[in-house]
Order: sequence, then C-alpha cells, then structure tokens
Amino acid sequence: MYLIMITYVTKDRERAEGVPENEEYSIIAGEGEDTFELLQAVSLPAGSHILVFKNNSRIENLAKEKGWNLLNPSAELAEKIENKITQVAWLGDLASLLPPHHLTLTKKITTGGDSVLQWAHSHTGTGTIHLQKESDLHALQEKFPEREVRVTKYIKGPMFTVNIVVSKDTILIGNISYQITGLPPFTDNIFSTIGNDWSLPHTILTETQLAHFHALAEKIGKKMQNEGWKGLFGIDVIYDEEKDSLYLIEINARQPASTTYESQLQMAAREKGVPGITTFEAHIAALTDKPITQPLVEINDGAQVIQRVTASVKKVGTESLERAGYKVIKYNNVKPNSDLVRIQSERGIMEAHNKFNKRGKEIVELLSSAQ
Repeated sequence: MYLIMITYVTKDRERAEGVPENEEYSIIAGEGEDTFELLQAVSLPAGSHILVFKNNSRIENLAKEKGWNLLNPSAELAEKIENKITQVAWLGDLASLLPPHHLTLTKKITTGGDSVLQWAHSHTGTGTIHLQKESDLHALQEKFPEREVRVTKYIKGPMFTVNIVVSKDTILIGNISYQITGLPPFTDNIFSTIGNDWSLPHTILTETQLAHFHALAEKIGKKMQNEGWKGLFGIDVIYDEEKDSLYLIEINARQPASTTYESQLQMAAREKGVPGITTFEAHIAALTDKPITQPLVEINDGAQVIQRVTASVKKVGTESLERAGYKVIKYNNVKPNSDLVRIQSERGIMEAHNKFNKRGKEIVELLSSAQ
C-alpha cells in the first residue's frame, strides 16, 4: 500500500496503532521515554522513513544526522501555526474565524471580567485560563507581567473537533466529534480535553451549522495546503450558544490524539460495507505523496474518555471496565493531568453537552468503584 517501509517511533504505542503493523509499516514504542530518547537508542539504517507523533527541531536534527527521512511536516511551520500568539498573524484574514480577541502583555490587561487567557503553548488545557475575578488577573500580572497572551471573551457552549488530512492536491475532512471537556472525575482542569464522542454532533448541531463547520475546516485546510503542509492536523471549534455562531478555538498542527480511535472505528465500519479509507491511512498516503482517490470512511458512533491523574485519582483498576465490554488502555503516568486510563466504547457515551448517557454513567460508576 505504501511501497516504502515506514517506522513510527513513539513513547505511546496507541498513537501509532491507526493501521495494523505489516511488511510496510512497523512501530517502535517505549513507555516512559520521550521520542527523542527513543530515536537516539534505535538502530535504523540511513535512508529509513520514520514518523513521529509530534515533530520538533531536536528530532529533525537527529534525523538529519542519522540520514533518516523524517516524514512529518516542518517543526518550524508547526510551531508557527500552533503557537497561540504567532497563529494570529499566520491566519491573516482567517483570524476572523477566531472569537473576538487581542494580543497583549499580561501586565497590560485592563479587565479580568469573564475572559479567557491563552499562553503561546498549552497541553490538554493547561495553558488556558478562565479569568472570572480581578484578583485572578492581579495574581497572574504579578507572576508573568511580560508574558505575551491572547485574550478572548469567554464563550459558553459545546466544543467540537475534527481531524483533517491535507495532501498536495486533496483536503479530506474527517468525522466531527463532540469534545468531552473538563468533566469530573476525569480531570481537575475545566479546560482539559478528556475524550471524544462521534455520536453527538448531529444531535447538537443543525445541518446548516454542520455545513458552516465544514466550510470553516475547508478554509483552514486550504491555508495549510498552500503553506506546504502534508498529513494530519486538527481543529477545535466552539458553538456559541448565545450568538448561534461557530468559532475556531485551536489548530493542532500534528496528528491529533483522537486519530487512532477514529481510524479503528472506521475500519470496523468498512468491514460492514461503508466505503472509503481511514483517517490514518490517508495521513500516511499524504505524507508519502501517494494519490488519494477515496473519501474518508464516515462514522456516526463511538466514543473514548480519558481518566487523567487528579488530586484524588492516582491509580485505577480496570478489570470491571473490561468485563463490561470496554476497551481499556493503561498508562504509567504520575504527572498531574497526564493520561492514566483511556476507555473506548463502540457506542456513544454522551446524551447532551456535559451530560453522560447510560453508558457514560456506567463508566463513571465503574471507575469510582475501582479506585
């Protein structure tokens, strides 16, 4: 299928399991080590085609030194796009897709009234701060007076995400998922992404809103394509319940974390007769300049949720979840808000925005009883 041998190197094997291993695709994984350390330790001949979850300049330099062909897009371009500060200039006219915002230094912010601050970088919501009181703002101004920040009015409403594949001549928009965010007991951070539900978007969004979502995604995809981007990236979009509008919140200039399970759900759907290729298959085809002639497999069900390390949850037993029919992936993480357990369901787990259905409530109960 790929005609070349590709080796995906990652500290988290689940990231690479969007397609089965075969004679043209292999995985090197090492729990607990970062990708750079893994790459330093592996023995791959010069000329090897390698792929990583998230590229950076250290990985690029090492690949050049070893004579490897690193398939990921440029780390410099990814940083320009993903950085919340440089992203505004990179978007240009498309910055109008963002909520009303401005860039400033923390010390120059004049009000903390119900606004959202975003630092240049964040991970799982840790770089996003909801300012509700003047005292919150004063504390940040004392600690980070010279730090540049993007300030946005707080928007109330559900968040959605979609994975998009860009090749030199194609833009493929994946299946929109509802982004499960900030719900206890899965995290202590109200902005932390804790999962995806592919069954809910068509319940919350109208056909008109879904068409608007696709148009927004197409605009970002075209911009990425014009910049020479290849392969996967993802966008987060929020629905403003008060203004009945959709806004771009984030661009993840890399393979999004939901890619693997979306692709596994797509493989299952294809076995039942739904035509197309999976998001991960399209990702690899785009990175290797193979023509993409099929659409992405459509799915409208399935979900995953992540129990993160919290103040009260440091360890979870998984036997009861597995007996109940859920797929469970365990992690050896101890850092606050890092992944502890990933629970996957072939059916949706959300009934409405911020409201679990019967399956979702069952997962919460099983987790609570297993602590």
